[in-house]
Amino acid sequence: MIRIGSVVLRVADLPRQADFWAAALDYVPRAEPSDDFLLLRPRSGIGPNLSLDMHHSSVHLPPRIHLDLYTDDQAGEVKRLLALGATEVHWDKRPADADYVILADPEGNRFCVVQAR
Repeated sequence: MIRIGSVVLRVADLPRQADFWAAALDYVPRAEPSDDFLLLRPRSGIGPNLSLDMHHSSVHLPPRIHLDLYTDDQAGEVKRLLALGATEVHWDKRPADADYVILADPEGNRFCVVQAR
């Protein structure tokens, strides 16, 4: 059996993205970062890693892949993530009763904050 060990996100500004994602997810570096790569791991030790790979790439719309982040306090988490530097993404096809809010990190990588049931 295999499992997801790490999701790799291409970034242009490694320090800024490392600060954002570490604070957003309560992740910590697994080791000292290199000049162009950092692996963040859950502080709790539970869940997949998030690897940040400094490599310029274009943002694709719609994105080919995105993260769904589950929470019991969607409104509180959205407010916290916006304060960290995320921006809200408005999508005209989002259903009125959607259980998710679309955000983008400081470089425009989209992710959803989903209300856990």
